Amino acid sequence: MAPEIDPARERVIAELADLLGLSADAELLDLALTHRSFAFESGGLPTNERLEFLGDAVLGLVVTDELYRRHPERAEGELARMRASVVNARSLAELAATIGVGGAILLGKGEEATGGRGKSSILADTMEALLGAVYLTVGFADTRRRILQLFSPLIERAGQLGAGLDWKTSLQELASKRDLGVPRYVVTATGPDHARSFSAAIELSGRIWGRGEGSAKRHAEQQAAQAAWQAITEGSGPEPAADPESVEQTG
Repeated sequence: MAPEIDPARERVIAELADLLGLSADAELLDLALTHRSFAFESGGLPTNERLEFLGDAVLGLVVTDELYRRHPERAEGELARMRASVVNARSLAELAATIGVGGAILLGKGEEATGGRGKSSILADTMEALLGAVYLTVGFADTRRRILQLFSPLIERAGQLGAGLDWKTSLQELASKRDLGVPRYVVTATGPDHARSFSAAIELSGRIWGRGEGSAKRHAEQQAAQAAWQAITEGSGPEPAADPESVEQTG
């Protein structure tokens, strides 16, 4: 079943094609934007999952190569953690949202009804599929150039991580330098035991500076720490103060 023509979606697709260099292959671009929920409801169309697999590998190679070249003084373990700070679901989802990917994804009715266009997992997977399509269309050299353009701020930021090369450590160091006090992590969990979802918020000097979500507590905390680190360094500021019921203080 072919998707209905939606003028708004067509405009988004045209912008994505221009940004990513995919205008020469509209069929491949449509495949990259086909979520499995739409494919299933349409009688078993091909999905974007193979392109996602390819894009993940290409992205990982490009970022690894760039970090290796930029930081000859870093050990293997440090480089691996730096790469993880760039190549992760949160970063991919944020980039996808920034360039408007959500408005172009082909979703099934169920995902559409539950806000699938804004789900981090769907945005991140689709972004990887698009990068896979770029690679098939323009080859590795041009794909590398486009990836470095898109991910340059994240790669720069990875080089600024603290000695522990994780966001919680880096945030603690930054908060100390700025006299903001010790970060306090407010963590809540929802859902059944076999499918828990965690949310974390970071409070500094009575203000909430960052939030994060994940399937594990540590992932939610790391996302929140990254968001807080960015808010401080970029000057975007905190949220209004909150009154959490339970607070876990970390050092």
